[in-house]
Amino acid sequence: MTNKTHSKNAARRLVRRLPVVGGIAAGSVLLLAVPAFAHVSVQPAGQAEKGGYATVNFKVPNERDDASTVKLEVTLPADHPLASVMPEPVPGWKVKVTKAKLDKPLEMHGEKINEAPSKITWTADGKGVEPGQFQQFPVSVGQLPEDADHVVFKALQTYSNKEVVRWIEPTKEGGPEPENPAPVLELSEPSGDGHHGGTGNKDAKSDAKATRDAIANAGGAEASGSDTTARILAVVGIVVGIAGVGFGVLAGRRRSA
Repeated sequence: MTNKTHSKNAARRLVRRLPVVGGIAAGSVLLLAVPAFAHVSVQPAGQAEKGGYATVNFKVPNERDDASTVKLEVTLPADHPLASVMPEPVPGWKVKVTKAKLDKPLEMHGEKINEAPSKITWTADGKGVEPGQFQQFPVSVGQLPEDADHVVFKALQTYSNKEVVRWIEPTKEGGPEPENPAPVLELSEPSGDGHHGGTGNKDAKSDAKATRDAIANAGGAEASGSDTTARILAVVGIVVGIAGVGFGVLAGRRRSA
């Protein structure tokens, strides 16, 4: 076999191997990229509207193979204080909400608020978030700011080996994601249905009036419906009576025949 033939065969073998090598390389890149997306994050359950209230979930994945996540501390924004913070109970975890005095009091629904929640701490009762698992921590928060597009929460994740990961780095618009980004809650524009915050008293009065009007209309409709039903029953009775008389006359004629 000539050198030229050897070269052709080697080239064919190389071409056949390229897809396999490419697949392995792509898989390696994917495996290396996965951990970059596994960080503490916050997402709304539905919509988080400006000036409204929302339920949000803090998602905590375990990034370690030899330790469990046993504690999560979330610092609430000081530039946009949240007067209402209510964590949902999570089995296997204790939760504590810490409050702090405000430099500038808030006014909500006609009342002044001098202090607001500043931190939420979840501590595991048992094993916590084990390797290969994640846990969600739901919280009802409000009133969300009306003059911001997002809210930033800083979080500390503590492992059973005493390691603490600080998810506190800001993400700059248009820039690369930092190594330990802080959880960011994106806010949407109000839907205009009257259920977002800031107009609670006005909406309550409107809802009450709408309820009274609906009851009154329902009463009128019920009375009108009763009259209509009575008339229908009377007509049906007359038709049935006529049909009975006709049947009786027909039966009498047959007997005479």
